[in-house]
Amino acid sequence: MTYDVAVVGNVGIDTNVYLPGEDIDFAHEANFTQNVDYVGQAGGYASRGYTSLGLRTAFIGAIGEDVLGQWIRQTFFKQGIGSEGMFIDPAGTSRSVNIMYQDGRRKNFYDGKGHMNLHPPLTIARMILSQVRMVHFNLPNWARELLPLARGAGAVIACDIQDVIDPDDPYRQDFILNSDYLFFSAANHGKPEPIMRNFWKKNPRLEIIAGMGAQGCAVASNSSIQRFPAVDLDLPIIDTNGAGDALAVGYLTARVFKGMTIEDSVLRGQIGARHTCAQKASSSALITPALLEKYLKEG
Repeated sequence: MTYDVAVVGNVGIDTNVYLPGEDIDFAHEANFTQNVDYVGQAGGYASRGYTSLGLRTAFIGAIGEDVLGQWIRQTFFKQGIGSEGMFIDPAGTSRSVNIMYQDGRRKNFYDGKGHMNLHPPLTIARMILSQVRMVHFNLPNWARELLPLARGAGAVIACDIQDVIDPDDPYRQDFILNSDYLFFSAANHGKPEPIMRNFWKKNPRLEIIAGMGAQGCAVASNSSIQRFPAVDLDLPIIDTNGAGDALAVGYLTARVFKGMTIEDSVLRGQIGARHTCAQKASSSALITPALLEKYLKEG
C-alpha cells in the first residue's frame, strides 16, 4: 500500500479519570469517578487524526505483545492505518493515567515503558518513509534514529516537541534541527516569541507553530511571528487530551497537502483542536472533512 503520511511516535492505552468535583478529596480513601480507557497518546491521536481527514496513513511505533497491544493493532486495522512499522516493546504497551478536571484541566501520568532504550526496524521504516510526502514525528527516544532516513528520503519533516520548558533541552535538539515544521505547547510560557526565535537561530528554515490553549496560537514563518486568537465554536470543553495533536494534524493537512495559506491552515487546525476538546476519550471521534466544512460554514 502507498501512504501519504507516516506518523512516528508513541501509542498506548490511556485511562482518563473524570473527577465528579472540583478536585481530588484526599480526606477519603475512595473517590468515585468515571474511568474511561481508549487508544491514546500522541502517535495514536496523530495517526487517527490524519486518517479521519482522508490521508493514507502509516504508523511506526512500539506496542507490547499483550492484550493492550492487540487492542491498538485491531483499532488501526479497522481504520485502515498501516501497521507494518509496528514493533514490540518487551516492557509492554505504553500507558497513561490522566486526571481530568471539570473545567478541562488535566494532569497526565505517563508510563512510556521501554521507549528510551528501543530501536525501530530500520529496513521496514526506510521502505515506509521512502513513499510518503511527509513524516510526522513525536518524541520517543528511538524516533531520532529515523530522522536521517526521513531526510534522506526527501520527505517533509514535521515534529511535535510538545510541552517545552527549556528550549535548549538536549533531548529535543535533534528534532528541532531536522524539522521543516515544528509544533510545541507554550503552556509554560506567557509569551512564546522568545522560544520561537531561539528555535529559529538553530534552524532558520523552520515554520513554527506554538499552541497557546485558550489564547489561540502563534506562527513563526519567514522572519515574522503572527498571533491568532482561539476559534469561537459553540462546543463544551470536556477533555483537552489530543488537542495539540489535532492542531498539528489539521494545520499540516491544509498546509502541506493542500497548499493553503498559514491563515487558512491555522483556522483548520484550531477547529480540529476545538472539536477534540469537546469529546470524551476522543481519539475515536476526531474531526472529519464533513465536520470541518460544517464548522467552517458556521464560523
